[in-house]
Amino acid sequence: MLASSVGAASLASAASIEVRVQGITSTKGTVRVAICDKATFLKDCPYAASAAARVGETVVTVDDLPPGTWAVLSFQDENDNGKLDRNALGIPKERYAFSRDARGRFGPPSFEDAAFVLRDEKAVSYIKLR
Repeated sequence: MLASSVGAASLASAASIEVRVQGITSTKGTVRVAICDKATFLKDCPYAASAAARVGETVVTVDDLPPGTWAVLSFQDENDNGKLDRNALGIPKERYAFSRDARGRFGPPSFEDAAFVLRDEKAVSYIKLR
């Protein structure tokens, strides 16, 4: 009984984020978005959504996020295999980006560089693929 009331309480305070992925140069594949907290960053993110790629900007909405500190990861999955393809050295072969335009020097950025606080019922994040 306690679990169902906790679930209802968190659902009542859930938010959504509209991720506007910019810099898309072809309609090949799918634009994928994942929303991670610090514990799941660069791992198996608990929230994700996708949309068909559209030249210029593709909007992907992720619903039912609890308020908190999150980071957005996005990439254009050109071959629709569900993952960010990498070369033999581990360098991404598909275009990708993080929230707050976070970039790492020799690898991915830290969670802190990409993190933002989600408070509102609906938020918008602009991400430009590189």
